[in-house]
Amino acid sequence: MTIKKILYILLGCVGLALGAIGAVLPLLPAFPFLLLAAFSFARSSEKLHRWFTGTKLYKNNLESYIKGKGMTWKTKIRVMITVTVLMSIGFIMMSRVPVGRIVLGVVWIFHILYFIFGVRTIEESDLQTDEQPE
Repeated sequence: MTIKKILYILLGCVGLALGAIGAVLPLLPAFPFLLLAAFSFARSSEKLHRWFTGTKLYKNNLESYIKGKGMTWKTKIRVMITVTVLMSIGFIMMSRVPVGRIVLGVVWIFHILYFIFGVRTIEESDLQTDEQPE
């Protein structure tokens, strides 16, 4: 096994752990960490990638987005609230850096616009019908 694969496995495990914690804690976003885990496991091992994409954590948080179907409003709102809270902390800490506040504000606006208009919104029922065998 190469060092590169080992690093991807470690990065995937860190992403999975933080994503699992983020799925439970409202302050930590699960979505980006689970995306990191999916990316890392896909690069490290086919077996790990198949295992990860079969987990409930992946199916509940990423599967519909990865397949290009979109996200439910509930998921979108959870992601937007988490990012807003975290960016607000940075905004407050940059009280003496007005340019940093402006940049952070612009990034926040584009983030919100992307999740509202750029990511397709799907209904909860669409997720449940995907799980039913045909």
